[in-house]
Amino acid sequence: MSDGPPALDEAGRRALETVLELLAEERASVSSVVDKRAWKVHVEDSLTGLEVPELREAKRIADVGAGAGFPGLVLAVALPGARVELIESVSRKCEFMQRAIGAAGIANASVLNLRSEDWAAGEGNEAYDAVTARAVARLSTLAELASPLLQEGGHLVAWKGKRDAEEEAQLERAAESLAMAPGQILDVGHRAGSEHRHLHILTKSGPTPANLPRRPGMAKKRPKG
Repeated sequence: MSDGPPALDEAGRRALETVLELLAEERASVSSVVDKRAWKVHVEDSLTGLEVPELREAKRIADVGAGAGFPGLVLAVALPGARVELIESVSRKCEFMQRAIGAAGIANASVLNLRSEDWAAGEGNEAYDAVTARAVARLSTLAELASPLLQEGGHLVAWKGKRDAEEEAQLERAAESLAMAPGQILDVGHRAGSEHRHLHILTKSGPTPANLPRRPGMAKKRPKG
């Protein structure tokens, strides 16, 4: 996979600077990094996702466990032709993202204050070309959450830290039952907010299994594999 085109124009950079300014002023705990490191830790880290062509080309993206809005808000700014929905169950984080979207004028991003399993059981079922998740959970858990959201042939891009052989083996064992095929793993540490950053790319390999989504929380409490 080759590097993508330049990600941000001047207007995009200003929009994300506005987001980071709001983050620095935010009293509720939505992120542990709000100082001068924030551009690299949040924005540059999020932009590494554009090295995945399937993510650059996606028209509808779900950011699962969106937190303070990374990578979702950054991807929305960098990909104005895409629709990005930020899925987050913690209301204070959703309130922050809503304010950030309004202040920065990010018209193609919206916030969903709910569990991804609930959304996948209804309107979100097989609705997305791509799902993103940044440091949210184990790979097998992320694959399970992404599967019912993705169209067949869609992609999960998961931002993770150091590679973990046991975690990757667990994903391999669970892959068939989740209809999620592990693919390329990109080492993007020298361009990201963490020197050990890796992007794991998985592909929805068939129809959503009949037992997905499970009840909210089960993918994390009892991961497959």
